[in-house]
Amino acid sequence: MFTTLISPQELAEFCGSPELLLVDCRFELGDTRKGENAWHAAHLPNAHYAHLDRDLSDLSKQGLGRHPLPDIDRFAAVLRRWGWRPDLQVVAYDDANGSTAARLWWMLRLIGHRRAAVLDGGYAAWSAADLPLSSETPVQAGEAIDLAYATDQIVYAEELTAGLRDGALLLLDARGAARFRGEVEPIDKVAGHIPGARNRPFADNIDASGLFKHADALREEFETVIDGYAPEAVVHSCGSGVTACHNLLAMEHAGLAGSRIFAPSWSGWIADPARPVARGAA
Repeated sequence: MFTTLISPQELAEFCGSPELLLVDCRFELGDTRKGENAWHAAHLPNAHYAHLDRDLSDLSKQGLGRHPLPDIDRFAAVLRRWGWRPDLQVVAYDDANGSTAARLWWMLRLIGHRRAAVLDGGYAAWSAADLPLSSETPVQAGEAIDLAYATDQIVYAEELTAGLRDGALLLLDARGAARFRGEVEPIDKVAGHIPGARNRPFADNIDASGLFKHADALREEFETVIDGYAPEAVVHSCGSGVTACHNLLAMEHAGLAGSRIFAPSWSGWIADPARPVARGAA
């Protein structure tokens, strides 16, 4: 059972198995059709497609950031379309260092599905290994599913504010350092970060070859950043609740289990102009 990462070689050993569900999560903010078009052209054999805006978010929700979590019934319908079952090994991949695939991985954990992993190195690593690709669209539908989110694993503004105020929670912001400091802001209306947050860019989880760093290295780095806080006290944030999942995945892979996600993240935080904003280093 793979619960965090899986290599292309490990995945290739049982690619095509009826016990495997593959999901292509390629997506680009600047061109929201690009990932789906790429999937139509070529994808891992039998891989379904997850669109960040349609399948892994509900953009109709207001005040909860740019990528609000969909209601459970909506996510269940997506899983049913893919033929998901609780006994399947799910593997998600993308072409962005796992930053979008980790969102699906986290959402599966919210429904209690632990047999889920992200393909280390993603589409690029699979292709570089000269492993098979397909342009065929998988057709599979499952039965009706009764699911629920583990809501205690999702943090919203009220809990975060209280936890930061009394020191019970530590917030890690996964955005790049310049965005965190408020020097640039290419997406959201306000630049800066949530007061009290520390910066851990999700890109720091990846080595020069495009793979996740070794678990031991990740553990050392995260222990330095969280500086004595228990993993259970750590909450991850980013711009919209997507790349924050990458830091959670990295911590889980490093054996630092139990951190959570501030789902609205920065874009949800600034939806209320009364909330404070910090700029500069942490």
